[in-house]
Amino acid sequence: MNLVHLFAPTFALCRNEIALEFGDRAFTFAEIDERSDCMAAALAARGLKCGDRLAVYLRNCVELIDLYLACIKLGVIFVPINILYSGREMAHILSDAEPAAVVTAENLPHFGDRLHNLEIPALDGDAPAVILYTSGTTGASKGAILTHNNFAANAVNLLACWQITAADRLLLPLPLFHVHGLGNGFHCWLASGCRMRLLERFDHRTAAAELLAFRPTLFFGVPTIYVRLIEVPEDQAAEIGHAMRLFVCGSAPLEPRVLDTFRARFGHTILERYGMTETLMNISNPYVGERRPGSIGLPLPGVSAKLVDGELWIKGPNVFAGYWRREAATRDAFEGGWFRTGDLASSSEDGYYTLHGRKSDLIISGGFNIYPREIEEFLQEQPEVAEAAVVGEPHALRGEVPVAYVVLRAPVEPAVLEARCRAALASFKIPRRFVSVPTLPRNALGKIQKHLLK
Repeated sequence: MNLVHLFAPTFALCRNEIALEFGDRAFTFAEIDERSDCMAAALAARGLKCGDRLAVYLRNCVELIDLYLACIKLGVIFVPINILYSGREMAHILSDAEPAAVVTAENLPHFGDRLHNLEIPALDGDAPAVILYTSGTTGASKGAILTHNNFAANAVNLLACWQITAADRLLLPLPLFHVHGLGNGFHCWLASGCRMRLLERFDHRTAAAELLAFRPTLFFGVPTIYVRLIEVPEDQAAEIGHAMRLFVCGSAPLEPRVLDTFRARFGHTILERYGMTETLMNISNPYVGERRPGSIGLPLPGVSAKLVDGELWIKGPNVFAGYWRREAATRDAFEGGWFRTGDLASSSEDGYYTLHGRKSDLIISGGFNIYPREIEEFLQEQPEVAEAAVVGEPHALRGEVPVAYVVLRAPVEPAVLEARCRAALASFKIPRRFVSVPTLPRNALGKIQKHLLK
């Protein structure tokens, strides 16, 4: 079974239902199916065939959906490119993936005649569907090969665990060039047959109006989005929360302060979960049960997790097939069938996992392990500090020492922050410098890029 088979019941049973809203346009499932058939015909006419790569550099739009569905129907491997990437980063991806064609807003293909079923190749679930490039925090980014089975297993898991059905209304503000928007939002939409309103991007100035107008029951976001949503007036937040069934957050840790404030204003406890480009979703707080603050929850069905020297290892049908043309990197990423995530974590007695940052972010100072997230969370509790990121800086005697980069909401002297840290943290965890910056460098999903601070 491949993704065409997974989506077939939706296209057959919900044909005349509204599938998608984008801007001022609405499309039925029948129209989405037909548009992708015509796009597939256009790509085939240009010579693209099963196994070829198609690079796509587009903001969220209906044509991006057409292209993705056309690719899975033809067996063409979809290669989305982050629209925020520089020319250098794009050049690396194009050189590495060697796509047969590149689609941008300036050269969108014109629809061809509708593709006939006899022209669709017989693909099994292990066929590659997408090559998603990692953020490249250490060296050049690598292409993670995600198969039809990876996406299907992930979608089926989320539909079951988060109780997503055709009755839901999904508001999706996340970019489809990223694993969060594509792997979760897109596939849950078409696998469930729910109605989706896709935004070109999240805009905090219009967010409340979008939520009130569409009245979604389901919303996928990242911490930076929820930080903005707690600014929504209380009466509007209550109205939005009344219609909502589930708010989900991922891609980066959510501050406990934001979680608590959001619950008070919207009447919902945000469900936090954990995934990666290479694995889609691994672990999630339960839909029914305790959503534990600071925790990512329990392994999803079929996903195995274990800790090896503090590092989280994962195994399951969601785990990618390997890195594109990177045999050595693929070998290094796996051990006995387990994927080494590079994330440090701990597990409670009842099985809830908590992340402590990237293994590569671990600071070893004078033989002591320092987890930056602990210091960052303390600094963000200070009334003058809006955001904080802690990284290691080389030190002749101790090897490394922690340095804190802070975005301030009110003036405060570094000596004051240092004194507060000394009163709450072990001496070896005290940042040796406090650097005030206007913003922290982030990727398109709001994840802090610490390598740029270093």
